[in-house]
Amino acid sequence: MEVEVRIQGTDSAEAIRRYATRRIHFALGRFAPRVGRTVVRISDINGVRGGVDQCCQIRAELLPKGKVVVDQVDADLFSAIDRASERIGHAFRREVQRVRDARTHRESVRTPA
Repeated sequence: MEVEVRIQGTDSAEAIRRYATRRIHFALGRFAPRVGRTVVRISDINGVRGGVDQCCQIRAELLPKGKVVVDQVDADLFSAIDRASERIGHAFRREVQRVRDARTHRESVRTPA
């Protein structure tokens, strides 16, 4: 599983990068064979003005095709990362199940004789 963390407008970039990577591996680790490239975007929407503006967006590829995306905004950056990683785990599980159900419930197509 390849995890890329992009950080804009926040301090302590290396600590945040390690934390986000660890949380993604925890949330998606059981799906590792099905997870392609995962991009985590962390940004401070309002900059120095403050407020509920710490944003964490996670995009994870579902192999062989598909993707799952979640956005989370919170006042605390670590809370935003926690909630987004939890949500991506749930969303990824639902998507894997949806694909599995679609594959097993497909009816074979017969050509008329």
